[in-house]
Amino acid sequence: MDLKDEQTASCSSPVCVHNPHLDSLKDDILYHFSLGTGTHDLPAMFGDVKFVCVGGSPWRMKSFIEYIAAELCMEDPKSEYPNICAGTDRYAMYKIGPILSISHGMGIPSIAIMLHELIKLLHHARCTDVTIMRIGTSGGIGLEPGTVVVTKQSVDATFLPKFEQVILGKTVVRNTDLDQSLAQELLQCSKELNQFETVMGNTMCTLDFYEGQGRLDGAFCSYTEKDKQEYLNKAREAGVCNIEMESSVFAAMCKLSGLRAAVVCVTLLDRLKGDQLSSSHEVLHNYQQRPQILIGHYIKKHLNGNVARR
Repeated sequence: MDLKDEQTASCSSPVCVHNPHLDSLKDDILYHFSLGTGTHDLPAMFGDVKFVCVGGSPWRMKSFIEYIAAELCMEDPKSEYPNICAGTDRYAMYKIGPILSISHGMGIPSIAIMLHELIKLLHHARCTDVTIMRIGTSGGIGLEPGTVVVTKQSVDATFLPKFEQVILGKTVVRNTDLDQSLAQELLQCSKELNQFETVMGNTMCTLDFYEGQGRLDGAFCSYTEKDKQEYLNKAREAGVCNIEMESSVFAAMCKLSGLRAAVVCVTLLDRLKGDQLSSSHEVLHNYQQRPQILIGHYIKKHLNGNVARR
């Protein structure tokens, strides 16, 4: 290795795991991915990954890989973009070039399981300098439907920037900071696109879609419309722009592993004006494409920039 290679290697950022017990495992089985260190050559399969995009539904993540392949002129007309996790029905995973697209299901428990195995996969594959972004949908607070929110910080249902988890009977509190320079880059990309309204603000992460988000249309509700409005306005005063159910654990786990991370969600409705979606399927489909258009522009810009510097 020459001096230039040594300098490049020393500047690269690995994906960190903080678990000494992994060293004693003969094989690490990534059960929910149907992958493992003893059954798959993870460095060969994933070692070139630089961008990971995660989202709730398998359909959305397949749609993203098809979109980004076309944007980068990497699509194969005969390719079906096979699901790498076809051996399980828990998650779906697709890859093209240095880009990995994975579904994470709905809510904190589901995305947390996926992230544990994703972080280990990237570690075992010896990936470096990985950027990970969550794309999704959300409820806005005081925003027009279709507005894209780049998360500044994820906060809990009391508007505090923390993620709490009970481990061995004890409450562990973790930081939910996201990469601010990445958020600013994404905001700049939106300005360059100039296709839809994009804002930066805090994202409230809740444990539930109904009562946890102050909805009035669940099976149970013990509060009034006035109570709901007061709560949502307090959230707005605390800088909250939108509400979803995954960002806090996503931010906490990515920070622990040294991953550069961002959350980009489109708002499907203004929660100050209602709880149920009334927009047409076509309109909602258009909204849901907006985060992937923004992320696609960011990835394309960076890949083209890397080619230009060579």
